[in-house]
Amino acid sequence: MRAWVVRELGGPESLHLEEIAPGEPAEGMVRISVRAAAINFPDALMVAGLYQVKPELPFVPGVEVSGEVVSAPPASGFKPGDRVMALLDSAGLTHGGYSEVADAAPGSVSRMPDEMTFEEAAGFTLVFQTGWFGLHRRAGLKPGETLLVHAGAGGVGSAAIQLGKAAGATVIATAGSDEKVAVCRTLGADHAVNYKTQDFVEEVKRITGGRGADVVFDPVGGDVYDRSIKCIAFEGRIVIVGFTSGRIPQAAANHVLIKNYSVVGLHWGLYAKRAPELIPPAARALLDLYAAGKIKPYVSIRLPLSEAPRALATVAEGKSTGKVILTV
Repeated sequence: MRAWVVRELGGPESLHLEEIAPGEPAEGMVRISVRAAAINFPDALMVAGLYQVKPELPFVPGVEVSGEVVSAPPASGFKPGDRVMALLDSAGLTHGGYSEVADAAPGSVSRMPDEMTFEEAAGFTLVFQTGWFGLHRRAGLKPGETLLVHAGAGGVGSAAIQLGKAAGATVIATAGSDEKVAVCRTLGADHAVNYKTQDFVEEVKRITGGRGADVVFDPVGGDVYDRSIKCIAFEGRIVIVGFTSGRIPQAAANHVLIKNYSVVGLHWGLYAKRAPELIPPAARALLDLYAAGKIKPYVSIRLPLSEAPRALATVAEGKSTGKVILTV
């Protein structure tokens, strides 16, 4: 099988396309013939050795795939030919997603809806589960509230916009170019702000009549977090999702106190380990929203497996919108 292998840490150029023997799947694993794989920002961090999870070298990156079952344990409920989407264990990527074959634990494999394409399925689970847990479990977003989504044209941002609208919130999105602002509006944002040419703090205050945003969904960190605290509403909630800006901001406890707001973290992967019983209900709710036409992965770029380094570089450099998908 063809697979992109990381033998030394670095940038996207560290990927090597190799022909490797698939071997037998580890005991209890579902083997999947990959049809599509998502490129996620943490993939770039993992390849560079900067992610909190560091798989042992060599490894095949990619934690999000869709495809057809090749083999599965009898107790898993899956059979050869089933159309599935799956998340892979980032700690043991001997058969990661940038490949023609991937192995996944049965609990992380789901059947695809008949109407869902392989490209959509590969980009569905991670961003929408992250958005769901961030907005509903961590922030308790309520109908009628105002949601501010940073990096709204990105992967998790594009999901958060759609989930916010589905929840009955007024959604304000920020993005770094007029083209990305247009994407945010296409995804359903009520208001979209180019933070490079406009002051999003003043825009949020104007739109909310000075009240501020009830919930801030922040995958950026850095200066974006620092400015978000200037437009957070009384009893608002800031959800920390990541730090794509490269700088981890510091929360001033005195400011949290005097404005009565909360700063909460969202590392979705921890739920799989500490509260896995919460994931299936969220998955069912998300598939119901998909079936109702209220959410849909925004796939902006489709590239063949042979162009994985180019695809990874596009995401790592912030040049993409929505999801970038490799097709096999």
